[in-house]
Amino acid sequence: MRMQSLLLPLLLLAAVVQRAQGQTPEVKERYNKFVKQHINGNMNEYICDREISTRKITQTGSNDCKETNTFIQASSQLVTRICGDAGTHYRDNLFKSNQPFPIITCKHTGGLRHPKCTYRGKKSTRYIAIACEGGWPVHYDDDDLVIFP
Repeated sequence: MRMQSLLLPLLLLAAVVQRAQGQTPEVKERYNKFVKQHINGNMNEYICDREISTRKITQTGSNDCKETNTFIQASSQLVTRICGDAGTHYRDNLFKSNQPFPIITCKHTGGLRHPKCTYRGKKSTRYIAIACEGGWPVHYDDDDLVIFP
């Protein structure tokens, strides 16, 4: 009986640790790429060139300039919650935020290949849609502009 009473707390602890660390190597890699490309709580519309260059953000599989990159002005913890109680599932593995987020959309304006890409940023407030795997954001999918009266 003593062994069984110890086993349950150990199993619960293992589940918590798995969730805290708990990404498969593939999900961990995709989550880290998502954070690198899309999360920056201190981002503003004037530093797109610097951030995209520093973070080495390019078209997937090449060194070409990415046409558009969106940064969410929030912590990774807040954005991750969209995959749970702060988001609404709407299709496949996509979730839409229940609350709007301030974002910076960086549009490509010149240059062909990293590091010579140039961008112009625009600030807005939007509901965001992200793809989630195993409770972790792995892809920025879309956003909807919030119109304030």
